[in-house]
Amino acid sequence: MPFLDRADAGRRLAGLLTGERGEDTVVLGLPRGGVPVAYEIARALSAPLDVILVRKVGLPAQPELAMGAIGEDGVRVVNDDVVDAEHVSDQQFGRVEELERAELSRRADRYRTVRPRVPLAGKTAIVVDDGIATGSTARAACQVARAHGAARVVLAVPLAPQASIDALASVADEVICAEAPEPFLAIGQWYRDFEQTGDDEVVALLRRAASAPAEEMRPGANGTAADRDVIVLAGPVPLPGRLTVPGGARGVVVFAHGSGSSRNSPRNMFVAGALHVVGLGSLLFDLLTPEEEADRANVFDIGLLASRLSAATTWLREQPGLQQVPVGYFGASTGVAAALRAAAGPGSGIAAVVSRGGRPDLAGTALAAVRAPTLFLVGGLDDRVLELNESARAQLRGESQLVVIPGAGHLFAEPGTLEQVASLARDWFLRYLRADPSAAR
Repeated sequence: MPFLDRADAGRRLAGLLTGERGEDTVVLGLPRGGVPVAYEIARALSAPLDVILVRKVGLPAQPELAMGAIGEDGVRVVNDDVVDAEHVSDQQFGRVEELERAELSRRADRYRTVRPRVPLAGKTAIVVDDGIATGSTARAACQVARAHGAARVVLAVPLAPQASIDALASVADEVICAEAPEPFLAIGQWYRDFEQTGDDEVVALLRRAASAPAEEMRPGANGTAADRDVIVLAGPVPLPGRLTVPGGARGVVVFAHGSGSSRNSPRNMFVAGALHVVGLGSLLFDLLTPEEEADRANVFDIGLLASRLSAATTWLREQPGLQQVPVGYFGASTGVAAALRAAAGPGSGIAAVVSRGGRPDLAGTALAAVRAPTLFLVGGLDDRVLELNESARAQLRGESQLVVIPGAGHLFAEPGTLEQVASLARDWFLRYLRADPSAAR
């Protein structure tokens, strides 16, 4: 499941790290490519963002093989096994170390004017890079974080070969990886946009993170952007969510996740990222509280889920600058039934609906009242769900289309299939999220 860019990778990886939220957590990005990924994680966890400046000390005759690593404040890690096996003298090690310290000093001078080093003593350090190939730099970073006093080290990366993940378990208390593709050829092949990250971008992200509370803007009519954690009020029930509205957004899509999922669904976050690229906003939120989820009956209570979705839509339209912005629904699994039932409500004003691997049949008699243009996306290998979607589509009175994605299963986990979902959903919403949503009422 390739990533759109490093920011998309960070948002998806953040969904796997929610258990690390806490006041003693520090997120450390490896300059330079790891910093955009770390920025999204730090923001999701409400944790401070810092860089971890390390340099691998490679063998003189084989620089890719680390005989040690160095970090700020004179931190020095020696891999004794490599040094002894290769008969490296103190003088040889010192000469390589001196060269690497010069580059380390240069980067420290550039970055530390923006972000003084965050103390790690007694903290949980989440070390982040944009991907791992051999793992030597990530290994050095974990060792340096430990040497700086971190009580716990978590290594988090969007992708890595399984062999590297297994090997790095010896230097990190936990390794979190979103994707472990095989065969693994190069990190860049798993990103649509893998442009080199420059020092200026690293500095800008550090500065933005340092002033995050002041920069979490509300979306306004003047076209400013917003990307912030929110509490969606569904009547008296507070539900956590993430609202992202690009500047001058032409519409906002509210996501209804399926059973067993949440606002942190990696697949929904992937689709949302594709919408952001073309100027569409998104609201991802939890349809149920943790206590409600414990009762499985609630997970399949379509009436309850639809009411939460309608309440979230009302809340969204009350936000500054969004009163007149067209709203669409993107549903997955049981969330599709909730989206269709909510869209069928009198005066819902929903401009368009997209279903991914959904159970629209669970919307029941509400299907006949849906007027919003609806796109059904079904995997070619998902035979039973395909039948249910065909039957549900026949009951709609408004415009609809069903697209079968060849080779895709129910979760669209097969290579390239989720990208097709994102592309088709993007085009559908661009077509129907217009300035005046009254036509869909």
